[in-house]
Amino acid sequence: MKPAQRLPLSVFLVLTVTLSVNGGNILVWYTEGSHWINLKPVLDTLIDRGHHVTVLVPSSSMFINTSESSRFRYEPFNVSISKKEMEKIMHDVLQFLIYDMDHMNYWEIFLKFLETTKVNLECSLKLLDGVVKSETMMKRLREGNYDLLLSDPIYSGSELLAEMLDLPLVFSLRFSLANNWERHCGQIPAPPSFVPIAMSRMTDKMNFFERVLNFYLYALQDIVIENTFWKDLDAYYSEVKGTPTSACKMMSNVDIWLMRTYWDFDFPRPFLPNFKFVGGIHCRPAKPLPEDMEEFVQSSGDAGVVIFTLGSMVKNITREKGNTIASALAQIPQKVLWRFSGQKPETLGSNTRIYDWIPQNDLLGHPKTRAFVTHGGTNGIYEAIYHGVPMVGIPLFGDQPENLVHMKAKGAAVDVNFKTMTTEGLRDAINAVINNKSFKENAMRLSKIHHDRPLSARDEAVFWIEFTMRNKGAKHLRVHSHDLTWYQYHSLDVLAFLLSVVLLSMFVFIKTCRFCCRRCCSRRKNKTE
Repeated sequence: MKPAQRLPLSVFLVLTVTLSVNGGNILVWYTEGSHWINLKPVLDTLIDRGHHVTVLVPSSSMFINTSESSRFRYEPFNVSISKKEMEKIMHDVLQFLIYDMDHMNYWEIFLKFLETTKVNLECSLKLLDGVVKSETMMKRLREGNYDLLLSDPIYSGSELLAEMLDLPLVFSLRFSLANNWERHCGQIPAPPSFVPIAMSRMTDKMNFFERVLNFYLYALQDIVIENTFWKDLDAYYSEVKGTPTSACKMMSNVDIWLMRTYWDFDFPRPFLPNFKFVGGIHCRPAKPLPEDMEEFVQSSGDAGVVIFTLGSMVKNITREKGNTIASALAQIPQKVLWRFSGQKPETLGSNTRIYDWIPQNDLLGHPKTRAFVTHGGTNGIYEAIYHGVPMVGIPLFGDQPENLVHMKAKGAAVDVNFKTMTTEGLRDAINAVINNKSFKENAMRLSKIHHDRPLSARDEAVFWIEFTMRNKGAKHLRVHSHDLTWYQYHSLDVLAFLLSVVLLSMFVFIKTCRFCCRRCCSRRKNKTE
């Protein structure tokens, strides 16, 4: 074939492959809050690559407005729980975690935690009812001819829907409580000797007593989760399917686990072929700031600016705390951009401007940014790592204290206790991070690690989503340990066999020695006689 004839064929093959890769039809499980913020950039990239994206949205969604124009299609469904009820549940959880825990003993905290877990699961199952128990909804989804289900499993049920629709399933997950899902359902190894349990606030360098505590926490939380979360979820799945069903066993069929962490943030640990670490999938280069904001930033001169935000979940703080923070910010030489929607503090300094919303990523990427005061959410921390900005952490709840333990261990942050915070303590923490060059150097080192990878986090996540679609799943990456019993996994049957062989050998050896001794003694006795 002549080159001129080969060219159109080559172009045709390239176009065919491109269309086969980029023409996927993706269904997205519903999520909320910072989880939705984290997922949206991945969906935008998938659309840029020619895929069709449909997002399931419950009628009670707190963060997704289906009436707004969007590049992806929304699939709304009705649920028996209202938006107000969802907001109340969220408010009660935050109230407990931020304020009420200080006035409870350990037993009261444990009971409240169990109650909160039960309420959250009941809420999750009510949302799930609107999909799997709705004949109309299931009919629409079956007719959608989807190629893959993408899920952030903060709300349970995506693995059940994936099986009912016979779709490959990709998880996007930061971590589960006690890493229970990853360890028991995903089978990822987690030796308690150097892999600290999630939210334990320990590092991988544990002393003997910390290792004892880590081992105990793994065992205790596994028992609690098994008898609360999994027990109720198993009953629900069994009801829907009509046969006894293990929710964890169903979760073990997840094709790819996209873990939203990376070695710039996390401690090294073993992992499996279908676990991909893509921390920072939402990060991107900074864009220009709005004109008035840029003018304020430039007015800071050589001192630079400090960015202050407590995240999207906390809308307000007490008047006393607001004044404490404002007073501390007024005493630093930098200009401050503070995301705050509460009453304007009386102690607010002239160097501080309050905003209902700020372009956080763009500010962190600005050359005049000197420090980031943050609640310690994963999204914000990863944006700070991406741009190499040192941090002052004020953790409030959830994984935030744990996240800041990681950043402190890597030398890129200090933390301040929100409940006991003073004006002087916050001021000194900000000054320390800005004036001690080691914090900036460590932040830049983490940024270099983050960028020094074959693909960006987002591109890697998109690659594995497309990989799963191209191959109709990724079962060839699933380890055989899923099909082993617990004693086979730990080789206890092999150890029992080897121990039996050793004991049998010792028994035969002892019996042989005794027999030989008797024969020898018997011959001597006969000679003597």
